[in-house]
Amino acid sequence: MTARHAATLPASGAEDYDRLAPAVWNPVSNAVVAAADILLGERVLDVHAATGAGTVPAAQLAGPAGHVDAVERSSAMLSLAKTKTEALGLGNVSFFHADPADWNPAEEYDAVISSYGVSLLEELDPDMDRILTLLRPGGRIALSTWDEGALLPFGDLLLETIRETGGHPPVEASTVLVFVENYRRLASAQRLHEWLQARGLSDVSVEKLPLTVPLEPDHAWSLALASGYRGLLPEEPEELARVRGALMTNLGDDFVLNADSLIAVGSLEPVR
Repeated sequence: MTARHAATLPASGAEDYDRLAPAVWNPVSNAVVAAADILLGERVLDVHAATGAGTVPAAQLAGPAGHVDAVERSSAMLSLAKTKTEALGLGNVSFFHADPADWNPAEEYDAVISSYGVSLLEELDPDMDRILTLLRPGGRIALSTWDEGALLPFGDLLLETIRETGGHPPVEASTVLVFVENYRRLASAQRLHEWLQARGLSDVSVEKLPLTVPLEPDHAWSLALASGYRGLLPEEPEELARVRGALMTNLGDDFVLNADSLIAVGSLEPVR
């Protein structure tokens, strides 16, 4: 079973992702957007915009004179994000089905935001360095990542469940998944701070955002489809159903997710 990106998931995958929005994606994305300090009239890039948890508040702050480009590799997630902005009457958002690492805008951005999207970059350092070239001098980036200990023991239980049900995860799957590798590299305030400074950013700050989320069985399954772990799930419906049933049993009815996160912001040095 090879790792797959969200773009290969069915449309229902976006609905699963959005089921966790009130408890996780929305509060964390609101913190990211607040850290970005978006002003009226500014241009904003949302990297791995998903279903728009960061896109919507960014567009509201930028106002009609500003603009947000939401870039995401999952067409299903983009469709749901677009529906949200239309329902709110936000006409200052453009949606692009593309890999953020390859994105080429017509103009530079005042701010870049990303809610957990950095961990989905295929080549963490060079991809991030390229995204930063899209910022104007003096522009800033705000992002969220998982803190150390977040998603545990959920990820380990999911991997064990796949094995129990006869699935075929990659050998040493926890180390070969890009998502897991990136998450581990950035999963502490100090490591994230140092990584952003190494990218040439100044005025870097990292704040911890403690978050615990009681997960009902259905929401726990949504997390499996909504996080980077989705790349381990089988495509075959029968095998997928077996994994789901076994995971519900292994997690139990009172599982509490450690969703501790980090909110970071940094600025691109202005040209002198």
